[in-house]
Amino acid sequence: MFEFLFKYPQAVFSRGTFVLLGGWPPWLLGLGILIAAGALGYLVRSRSSGSERLAGLRGAAVWLLQTLLAAILLLMLWHPALSVATLRPQQNIVAVVVDDSASMAQADEAGGTTRRAAASQVLNSGLLDALKKKFQVRLYKLSDRLERFDKLEQLTSASPATRLGDGLKQVVADAASLPIGAVVLASDGADNSGGVDLETIAEIRRQRIPVHTIGFGKDQVEKDVELGDVQVPPRALPESRLSAVVSFHQHGYAGQKAKLTVKEGAKILSQQMVTLKKDGEEQSETLLFNAGTAGVRSIETSVDPLAGESNVKNNALMRLINVDQRKPRILYMEGEPRWEFKFLRRAVEDDRTIDLVTILRTTQNKIYRQGIANPDELKDGFPTKVEELFAFDGLIIGSLDAPYLTPGQQTLIKDFVDRRGGGALFLGGKDSLSDGGYKQSALTEVLPVTLPDRKDTFVRVGADIELTAQGRDSLITRLEEDPAKNFERWKKMPYLMNVQDPGQPKPGAVVLLDAKPTTGGRVPLLITQNFGRGRAAVFATGGSWRWQMLQPLSDRTHEMFYQQLLRWLVSDTLRKVTTSTPKQLLSDEAHVTLRAEVRDRTYLPASDAKTEAHILGPNGLAEGVEMRPDPVEAGVYTAEWTIPKPGSYLVEVVANRGSEELGRDAMTFRREDGVAENFHTQQNRELLQKLASETGGRYYKPEEAQKLGQDISYSEAGITVRETRDLWDMPIVFLLLLGVRAAEWVLRRKWGVI
Repeated sequence: MFEFLFKYPQAVFSRGTFVLLGGWPPWLLGLGILIAAGALGYLVRSRSSGSERLAGLRGAAVWLLQTLLAAILLLMLWHPALSVATLRPQQNIVAVVVDDSASMAQADEAGGTTRRAAASQVLNSGLLDALKKKFQVRLYKLSDRLERFDKLEQLTSASPATRLGDGLKQVVADAASLPIGAVVLASDGADNSGGVDLETIAEIRRQRIPVHTIGFGKDQVEKDVELGDVQVPPRALPESRLSAVVSFHQHGYAGQKAKLTVKEGAKILSQQMVTLKKDGEEQSETLLFNAGTAGVRSIETSVDPLAGESNVKNNALMRLINVDQRKPRILYMEGEPRWEFKFLRRAVEDDRTIDLVTILRTTQNKIYRQGIANPDELKDGFPTKVEELFAFDGLIIGSLDAPYLTPGQQTLIKDFVDRRGGGALFLGGKDSLSDGGYKQSALTEVLPVTLPDRKDTFVRVGADIELTAQGRDSLITRLEEDPAKNFERWKKMPYLMNVQDPGQPKPGAVVLLDAKPTTGGRVPLLITQNFGRGRAAVFATGGSWRWQMLQPLSDRTHEMFYQQLLRWLVSDTLRKVTTSTPKQLLSDEAHVTLRAEVRDRTYLPASDAKTEAHILGPNGLAEGVEMRPDPVEAGVYTAEWTIPKPGSYLVEVVANRGSEELGRDAMTFRREDGVAENFHTQQNRELLQKLASETGGRYYKPEEAQKLGQDISYSEAGITVRETRDLWDMPIVFLLLLGVRAAEWVLRRKWGVI
């Protein structure tokens, strides 16, 4: 219909430039239209002066229609045309790029035609012949790399990945020495490298190469459940309780039940039945599981296949967790002998993953140490040097008045959390928080609360415990797997016999537990917040020991709570060398970025360290990679490495300053091939349309692709010639003239002024 009305294909108008071929200047056309408008206005007004039938808006409507008619006729006299660049026949190359990845082997309907077969059918149904009549045609097949091929029968759709951006970059590189006039991309738009980057699109546009895309596959899978992401901590302490946050969506199964499973090998770690939300809606569920013993854990999260599901290969995702062998050390400083001190020590004494070192002030000038590494450790009491305190990963301060700590020690604690990245827990007590003078100390910045400006905040009254909304989702306060049961479990906990008003939580702080004193009201009981590179918490009571005393001997609620709280305190504490990578599991990717953050004894950035990564891989692979300093971020070292083959790899990073070893750290990553193509199997029409529009091409459905043979000639790339296409004889011009005149006649007849 478009070509019937406008004479030429749409590509001529989108790529052409409007010109006037008449010998008269354009300004004269504008002047002529103004003169015609004025004359017609005078005539309409003079004819309507004796009649009310053409007065006002009616006269204006007739004048507008007549002026429009005159403007069109005058424009035709100036010979309007389009100047458009066209490719010279047989002197240009058209690159036909066919997606040959595994997703093209998929049939969108049971027993139906595969996408590869549909692409071959479109190309063989006259499109390739039409292109070959005008141009030289080069066939490329694209998967994880770009290759030339001769016959469509050579397509296999067996490659495990699609990298559209890399393939188009290579075609553009060929255009530097070859007259490539246009690119035809036949694909489902599935891409495993994050799409076509702006740099590639900019280069295509610079060379003015239009990319025409033909999209295959349905926009939406009718029956499918697909996992989108699984978030697990990359590191954990042995026997820690961890959470796997599973994101997924589905089509065709709204309201039905599905089973989520977390397992390691054949061992099931956690299972949960969920109700599927409406079609296409992103859904997130949390499963809890135990990290197990030290080592590398390959955790698979999956949803059981449902009846009639079109693709079950996207129902599972693998993740790696490094269960750390280190044993974090926590320093607990208590200002007085009390039950809380005794029962806290007892709660973690069976936890082999944490080393608790305690200092108990028995009198004003005497201390009692337990858990020390050697007789000289902490012999002078609380550390006064950076190296002493920074040797610990976490810190607990009990009922200890702030003036007991010197200003230097208070600043040291602040630096411990801020710079060291350690965790600090402040317990309630008669000499703690506001009652202990912390309002006037340097530690007021570290606390996750704004302390009250008064004393007597510690009261010995009964108080019930209630879990907050944030506490329901926290692993610190998760005593039961089921959230509803966990909430009820906390409601049944023995009441406390003392509680302290910690003040108002700071912006960004999270309240996990509330206390409801028998005297009325409600105060925050357990508050957490990140501070600098570390974290801080307030547990505003000295009476949680009653949870152990008033429950059966076999009940481990008290132990579980403190073990989970202390693991949270130290689980993310930084080391002198901390290694990481953006992705621990690389699906169909061969490049990995290694990153190491190196600090000295005082945890200041070490920018002068010699940092090396030692990589061990499958079949005895051993390779050393030098890591280079990041020019922007002090103390950070990076390296790029190409993974030679699929499998698991262990990386140990060692940092040295001269003959001194600053530290070392290890991590793992894994490369898996043939995975990415199982996900996002519907046609990515948005990507194909954007690619075409950004480069001056056009997106075609398979049934429209035959038009490509005609449209592709209009390009400014390659070897071109400028042509002009007359516009005066377009059918739309005749219809427009006829329509304007007919509209005037209809209006005049209606108003009785014919």
